[in-house]
Amino acid sequence: MSRNKRKTSAWQAIAVTTICVLFVMTALVGLYKCFSQEPTLDNAPPLTGDPAAPQELQGGKRGSSANTLSAASERKEHYYTILLGGLDDENGGSDTNLLVALDADQKTINVVSLPRDTLLDVSWSVKKLNNAYHHGGISQTQAEISRLLGIPVDYYVTVDLRAFVELVDAIGGVDFDIPVDMDYDDPYQDLHIHFQQGPHHLGGDEALQVVRWRQNNDGTGYATADIGRIGTQQEFLKAVAKQTLQISNWDKVSAMAEIFEKWVETDLKLSNLIWIGEQALTIGSSNITFHTLPGDGAGYYKGGSYYVLDPEATLEMVNTYFNPYKNDLTMDDLHILVP
Repeated sequence: MSRNKRKTSAWQAIAVTTICVLFVMTALVGLYKCFSQEPTLDNAPPLTGDPAAPQELQGGKRGSSANTLSAASERKEHYYTILLGGLDDENGGSDTNLLVALDADQKTINVVSLPRDTLLDVSWSVKKLNNAYHHGGISQTQAEISRLLGIPVDYYVTVDLRAFVELVDAIGGVDFDIPVDMDYDDPYQDLHIHFQQGPHHLGGDEALQVVRWRQNNDGTGYATADIGRIGTQQEFLKAVAKQTLQISNWDKVSAMAEIFEKWVETDLKLSNLIWIGEQALTIGSSNITFHTLPGDGAGYYKGGSYYVLDPEATLEMVNTYFNPYKNDLTMDDLHILVP
């Protein structure tokens, strides 16, 4: 495994920090400061993504606008979509992206992992999702995800890797069942990951090692590569959410609020974050469901390696779990490039 892949894999862990801080800790801050306010959406149409896209869509129809239906459809009440991004300050990109759909009426939270190598229909030579950040920051990433899936991305939250370690330590560590033996050493980065399969109590640094691990020195690892790693991250996220929601952790609200203030950036107001956190506390960790965009991680496009989405399966997932509109989307609303 290359050093670059090892480095970027570490940033996959950031998603864990963001979801916990956003959906739980802000609610506790709200109890502490005693105010909250539901977000208010304006009537602006969703961002449309790369204006210089070469119109290369294959294997299906493309509407004149990626959000033709969405812009004119009536939205569900108390339903919000939020992009959770992990920023790699060293590489200048967003290598971890999760899209969260909060439905306060139905009492559900759905989270989909967006693989960093997801193929986009854009004008750039490297058509990977994580490259969107290089072409316009988090707003460009929002726009491309919106165009890809045919839905608006209402808000964003980004978080620094160091928050992950601090949060896990702040809640006293996390009990987690490690799915495989992990045996990896990289002397160049002074990185050493050694865990046996089975239950462990992990502190912040240990948890970071587990969620960043991809394969062993002998080449063994997850059978499904990055998708397997995403699965471990999602399971760890559930464990963190369960641990954080325990009443015994409420006395740590001050420390957790400091972690949030120091490492998290967002276009949501604090009062909005508190409202979202209150909804998450009401919904509970058992009603947080995790998904991965359906596709082929071994796909290719014009000689490059990409995660190629399955259009029909993606449309079904979006309509079932991530559509903020009362009407179902059609294939014309999505913007999926198929080799």
